[in-house]
Amino acid sequence: MPSHLDWSRGTQLLIADVTLLKSSNVRAQLRFKGGATHTFMLQLPKSAWMLRQTPEAVVTEINRLLDDHTEGEIADLLNSKGMISGEGKRFNRMMVARVRSHYGLKTRYARLRARGMLTVAEITKRLDISAASVKTWRCAGLLRTHSYNDKGQTLFEQPGPDTPIKYQYQRKKRVKSVPSALGRNSLNS
Repeated sequence: MPSHLDWSRGTQLLIADVTLLKSSNVRAQLRFKGGATHTFMLQLPKSAWMLRQTPEAVVTEINRLLDDHTEGEIADLLNSKGMISGEGKRFNRMMVARVRSHYGLKTRYARLRARGMLTVAEITKRLDISAASVKTWRCAGLLRTHSYNDKGQTLFEQPGPDTPIKYQYQRKKRVKSVPSALGRNSLNS
């Protein structure tokens, strides 16, 4: 079996010279000792950053999912669909954030604000209630919120006609307790 060095010496005997021309691709011209020439056109190899670039389908999917999901939720959804990063890795929250930032995609916060969602300060002012009341009403399901990050921070939907009014709950509670208190007093007399 001939060694690599034997093959190399054999080609030296056949090839007179090689010319390489680089533009959008590589053109290699071989001139053989007998006078014959042969030209090859080769594609330039992709640079490292191009090889690691996030596939366009993944960027499009992240952009679509940002309307309804946080970056952590998006990572889980992409992984469940079998999508991988340009480096061939599973997604995590930080990777989704980098893709969003690199491709100039609007943040979830900006998207929710564009849809008219309100901050805590805005909803307290709009309903004339305290931040503590906002939290209580949110926990009771009286105000609808949407998370804009994976830390649990939320924005509030615009109050609608069914939104409670300040002291409304306490008034109903007092009205219900008054007849029962009168009833007890009348029985005791």
